[in-house]
Amino acid sequence: MEASFGSLAIVAAAGFAAPLVLGLVPRLRLPSVVLEIGLGIVIGPSVLGWAKADEPVTVMALIGLSFLLLIAGLEVDYDRLRGRLLEVTGLGFAVSVGIGLLAGLALDTVGIVHAPLLVAIMFSATGLGIVIAVLKDVGAVESPFGQLVIAGSSIAEVGTIVLLTLFFSGESTSLGVKLVLFGLFGLLCLAIVLAVSGIERSMRVTAALVRLQDTTAQIRVRGAFVLLAVFVVLADRFGLEAILGAFLAGAIIKLVDRDEAMTHPQFRQKLEVVGFGVFIPFFFVSSGVRYDAGALFASASTLARVPLFLVILLAVRGLPALLYRPLVGRREVGASALLQATSVGLFVVAGEIGQDMGLISAANAAALIAAGLLSVILFPLAALTILRRPESEPRPEAAPAVASPG
Repeated sequence: MEASFGSLAIVAAAGFAAPLVLGLVPRLRLPSVVLEIGLGIVIGPSVLGWAKADEPVTVMALIGLSFLLLIAGLEVDYDRLRGRLLEVTGLGFAVSVGIGLLAGLALDTVGIVHAPLLVAIMFSATGLGIVIAVLKDVGAVESPFGQLVIAGSSIAEVGTIVLLTLFFSGESTSLGVKLVLFGLFGLLCLAIVLAVSGIERSMRVTAALVRLQDTTAQIRVRGAFVLLAVFVVLADRFGLEAILGAFLAGAIIKLVDRDEAMTHPQFRQKLEVVGFGVFIPFFFVSSGVRYDAGALFASASTLARVPLFLVILLAVRGLPALLYRPLVGRREVGASALLQATSVGLFVVAGEIGQDMGLISAANAAALIAAGLLSVILFPLAALTILRRPESEPRPEAAPAVASPG
């Protein structure tokens, strides 16, 4: 049967149009992902019916999701995740999961959602890529406040992916078996790290990489794609979620690639060009194409769950930011709460997993994703407003403790 590429072209056009519209209308301060998902809904079966999630679109979307997680793994600064910073942000994530479980149990008790743990994991997530983009917008990435928020968001990104993999991988094996498989997968990852590190220390290999990296071979980009593909396949073979393999591929590249500034300063920029320029828009636009808008608007009760889920998301990820008070000022604590409560990517992924496993209804998945979209629209704007206000209090002297990874 011959594949049709009509939907692929329409989805690609939507991915092109979204950032172009934002560039032409700079006052429309929306993250591109929101408009991409929105355009996907418009061109999909829910509205115009111009595109559908057929096989070519699905394949591109899967590669896009893998690239998104690869780049997320690259964005985590593991050198800073230690000492006081790790303690505070790690405790904050644990508190988030606890609040999320309470919220999930409450929703289960009143008969709204019947998957408390899955809901808790979804509400405990943070969109790391969106958070970093907002911090770059205000030039706060390298500040103690920026480091704190990135660390908290990174732990949430890693933690929710691991929890989703352990408890909702789609396999029928027990948790004990999954833990064993997870441990074996971790040992295999360690072996690959050691092997890649050994290869990189070879002067002959290093010289070949430098010679080929900026030619048509683009050898480092090809190597990263091979590593991504291998880890996605290995995660699937071990009965784990492919998204964990994609994230770990980025983490391993980050850990073993230590001479970036000296020999290949453009490598990660090239990966972002490939990811954000080609594949990642397919994931978000196709998420909109698959989005069941009819389920969201089918009843007033489903629509009413959107603000409820949004408030829960803010509570689950926002309240733990109070733990940051000894490290940053009140203004930064408020901005941290809002930024950490910004999440949509894991809502999409976990929503699809929940529906495939029969744990979440289409209506609840639609409401949860709608709440995630609203968080991406509202919370970063509110955080930017707070951060751009004139200073009304002195910055705490304790803040440098964040910058020192002792």
